[in-house]
Amino acid sequence: MSAAAVMRYRVDPGDVPAEKAARRMGLTLADFETLLPKLLSRGFPPADPTTGNYDLEAIDAWRKRRNPHLFAIGLTAPASARDADDVVMARLEAARRG
Repeated sequence: MSAAAVMRYRVDPGDVPAEKAARRMGLTLADFETLLPKLLSRGFPPADPTTGNYDLEAIDAWRKRRNPHLFAIGLTAPASARDADDVVMARLEAARRG
């Protein structure tokens, strides 16, 4: 065996074929293909248009978003820009009050 053919360490793929995406969902490939249109209509991440593979991390994130009460996804309000005038006025008012 050549040195180039020796595997030095295992690299788990991030994108996988439909068969492995189906297994991640606990489905057979046939069931996955049958249910895929319904899954996609519910926001399931589509296959990459070039490779046809599915992103396992995107699948996991989609699965967790279905049960937000069980996972801490989106519990913190997104940061939003504050109006500078409001900030200055609030600080001046606080300074006046002591």
